[in-house]
Amino acid sequence: MTNEQYQEAVEWLFVQAPNYQTDGQKAYKPGLDNIIKLCDFFGNPQEKIKCIHIGGTNGKGSSSNMLASVLQESGYKIGLYNSPHLIDFTERIKVNGNNCDKEFVYHFIQKLKNLPENIRPSFFEFTTIMAFEYFYQQNVDFAIIEVGLGGRLDSTNIIKPLVSAITNVQLDHQNILGDTIEEIAGEKAGIVKAGVPVISGDENEAVKNIIKNKADEENATFVDASLLRTGLKSDLKGNYQEKNIKVVLCLIDELRKLNYTISDENIEKGLLHVHQNTGFIGRWFQFSENPLTICDTGHNQAGLEYVFSQLNSIDKRKHIILGFVNDKKIDDVMKILPDNSQFYFAKPAIHRGRHPEDYENLLVDAKIFYKIFDSVQEAYLSAKEECTNEEMIFIGGSNFVVGEFLEKNLEISK
Repeated sequence: MTNEQYQEAVEWLFVQAPNYQTDGQKAYKPGLDNIIKLCDFFGNPQEKIKCIHIGGTNGKGSSSNMLASVLQESGYKIGLYNSPHLIDFTERIKVNGNNCDKEFVYHFIQKLKNLPENIRPSFFEFTTIMAFEYFYQQNVDFAIIEVGLGGRLDSTNIIKPLVSAITNVQLDHQNILGDTIEEIAGEKAGIVKAGVPVISGDENEAVKNIIKNKADEENATFVDASLLRTGLKSDLKGNYQEKNIKVVLCLIDELRKLNYTISDENIEKGLLHVHQNTGFIGRWFQFSENPLTICDTGHNQAGLEYVFSQLNSIDKRKHIILGFVNDKKIDDVMKILPDNSQFYFAKPAIHRGRHPEDYENLLVDAKIFYKIFDSVQEAYLSAKEECTNEEMIFIGGSNFVVGEFLEKNLEISK
């Protein structure tokens, strides 16, 4: 297999089952019928691996990577399924921090091309079965599975995990999951399984009650991680990681109850070596020191509030590069923009990317200093030119903005 063949195979996957909604094609297909047929076709690999299920609006990726790092430090072989990818498709499926083998991806896609007519999966269903099969073939000790969207109808919800977690519940994807926190909490609580302990990281009493009531219905242990007190730190540097650490510690506690060996030293080392152990980047990721350049994939209201609050705590003038996708409520973002900043708005290079000219009226109304660019890279180069070493650059607003920035610049910086 050549790299060209691999790229062609992945491109076929995107064409057959788009990653996101496009005109006339839906990427999100709620319900488990399709994934059940798909898993049956491949011999139900998800039933042959031990899984840990992690859902929530924000923090799923950070929590799953921290847990993976701790378990790797404990000597276990760990499969990790995250989405979306930032640079390469294989980032979605990792074993002990190593991206999925491209040869496997290529040959698996050839099998997908020969599916029966009655199985027409979405992109996420394709990648979910691919992850299950890869983890089974790699004989992992645990597969940490991040929920894609929601929970109840998400294709990952076919698994019967050892333990589950819901990091938090915020307003996001309202067009699919519901208009209120309570409705969205109900969808996310759909991952709670009979007799399977569930960790809740949210501090909102209404959210806690919804998850706890679902746990009671399923005779499942409910653990409130928000009550935990800990001084442990991680090399993932967002202030919001304190809440995710609590979720991870509670997950570990439940695994210990199942007689899995995880020492306090494993926990401490694992939390401090997430980047090294899992290759996880994009969450309050320091790209450079001079000038200080940070990127973060926070993209919904709650995530951006955390990120912008941390930016405001840094006593530097800021050059902030932002880009958004079509379904983002940009007027809400305008209300929480950091102070003491010059803004560079750019269009993400994807089908759903929104050009800043479409919302320039909001930028004018916000009375901010801003420039508009056709690409993230153009915006970054402009910011880099204007930024002094006493100031800082921030890149964010969307996974796609951060991914595009890192793809263009990460290798250059090494």
